[in-house]
Amino acid sequence: MEREEPSRRVTSSRASRWRTAVLITVHLAFLAHLAHWLSSGTTMSPLEPSEAMELGKRGIVNAGAIFFALAILSTAVFGRFFCGWGCHLVALQDLCRWVLRRLGIPPRPLRSRALLWVPTVAFVYMFVWPAAFRLWTGERFPPIEVHLTTSDFWATFPGWGVALLTFAVCGFVAVYVLGAKGFCTYACPYGAAFAQATRLAPVGIRVSDACQGCAHCTAACTSNVRVHEEVRDFGMVVDPGCMKCLDCVSVCPNDALRVGWGAPAVFTRAKRTPPERRRLGWGEELVLAGAFVTAFVTFRGLYGLIPFLLSLGIGSTLAAVALLVVRLARRDEVMFGGLRLKGQGRLRPAGRVALGLAAAVLLLWGHSAVVRLHEHLGDRLYARTAALRLASLDLERPRRPVTGADLDLVARASRHLEWALRWGLARDPERDFRLAWMELLAGRTEAGQQRLQGVLAASPRAAEPYLLAGRDLVERGRPRDAVLAYGRAVEMNPRSAPAYLGLGTLLASLGDLEAARRVFERGVFALPAEPDLLYNAGVASAMSGDVAQAVERFERALALDPGHLRARENLAGALLALGRVDEAVPFLQAAVERAPDDAGNHLLLGRALLAVGERAAAAAALERALALDPSLDEARSLLDQATQAR
Repeated sequence: MEREEPSRRVTSSRASRWRTAVLITVHLAFLAHLAHWLSSGTTMSPLEPSEAMELGKRGIVNAGAIFFALAILSTAVFGRFFCGWGCHLVALQDLCRWVLRRLGIPPRPLRSRALLWVPTVAFVYMFVWPAAFRLWTGERFPPIEVHLTTSDFWATFPGWGVALLTFAVCGFVAVYVLGAKGFCTYACPYGAAFAQATRLAPVGIRVSDACQGCAHCTAACTSNVRVHEEVRDFGMVVDPGCMKCLDCVSVCPNDALRVGWGAPAVFTRAKRTPPERRRLGWGEELVLAGAFVTAFVTFRGLYGLIPFLLSLGIGSTLAAVALLVVRLARRDEVMFGGLRLKGQGRLRPAGRVALGLAAAVLLLWGHSAVVRLHEHLGDRLYARTAALRLASLDLERPRRPVTGADLDLVARASRHLEWALRWGLARDPERDFRLAWMELLAGRTEAGQQRLQGVLAASPRAAEPYLLAGRDLVERGRPRDAVLAYGRAVEMNPRSAPAYLGLGTLLASLGDLEAARRVFERGVFALPAEPDLLYNAGVASAMSGDVAQAVERFERALALDPGHLRARENLAGALLALGRVDEAVPFLQAAVERAPDDAGNHLLLGRALLAVGERAAAAAALERALALDPSLDEARSLLDQATQAR
């Protein structure tokens, strides 16, 4: 945290003015992008690096993925210019640093080795782990699709409350406790990629013989880089944290620094052994690492509000707070933020205030940890009810009876979810919805319906509550109201297979077969790899008289899921209707093997075998059909044909 005093007053950086203008232009461009979406309804997908996660998750190449790739490639040539001149969070941190300095609070960097690993681990989790997990489990990679436009521009952005919290934590708090660009250094996952790419860049900050080691460059640097030491020891700036803000070049009184071409930082070697820099001890590093992990696990997803990046920022800042508390307890002298908190073993007034604030933060942290624990346990138990919930949503089959074990599982999930909702400091509509599910499954219908109505009022754009509302309306004998609920679910999430299945099945049950067919076809267009949608689209096509399309839909469903028995059996019937009897026989034989006591399957097989001339096998199948159901007159007639020919 020590910084050399310059030999004379450091001049203001001309580069910072240009950079401020560029960053303002970046924000104006964002506002123009937002305005285009609001006016047209469709616009280019967000130019956010986080959007690149869709490639590993769903095989989607969007504008954000292309933008991130180009930014990394440009960094590998020119260094981290994008971070310094184009990142909105860098602009936020620079603004916060400027405000703090105007208030007489110069941010001091926390130089931790443990927290430096946070961005790298976060990057691997976001962009490498999804693909690695697919390879590990043998799951197929989705086909690559290019989606450069979107009609829901704000879908991946948080609400205004979380956005303001992000500005506060990743801006003022991070800058104050971690130093200028503290979020970039100890939380930003994209910075991990840029930091490695910049080590390969042939363009860098280089020094001439005119350097006198005055340290003006270090004093002006807003990236916490010790510039005068770097250029002395390496002849250039090699610290991957350098964001090419060019303040160091601008303030050099001897014009000794420049941006120039040369050997990349990865190939440089120190001209002399650098002096030992002041670092944290390993005990303090362990405090930081442990506190970060605890805080990250506590706050990520808390109340369904805290997103991944914000939880990284919270984790890093709370780790610094925990370290401060440890220092206040163990050290006789403690300085923080330019204030003496403890001297000669006694707390100063500023130290008492800091300790009180830290105690309040730790109390909030502990409360949040308990709430998050109940959320986690409730979520795990809720996940174990997936089969029960899925069966409850299936309109084609009667509800599965709820067993005693099911009720016990539902009760345990309800207890944890209720505790989190009762004692939490913010309401989470998602967990309210999960509790509504548990109440309906437990038979507490009225309580579940009331809670579900509250969820729909609080989250009118969520799809799953409308699915549950639709199913509940069907149970209550209000199918036409249920159609509206399922339609709303499709509208809110056009990629929800259960929404299309529920709406189409309900329309078919009401006799509107053509509308049901359109719904299933729309679902197939949105989710072409969903076997159940293909199967239902095939059934609707067959019932509408388009047997050829039905065959195509059944075949695609079986290609995706060879074990889809209903698609196999219906394909056999469709092939028979088209006169493709020889193709239908294997499917009918499989159906007989699956259900040997189904007289109808034996009848269909006998009819098909008779049509292809296998009279002996046909006779055996028809005899079995009559043994199972003597009332099958068609089987008796076909059996007479088979035996007479023999």
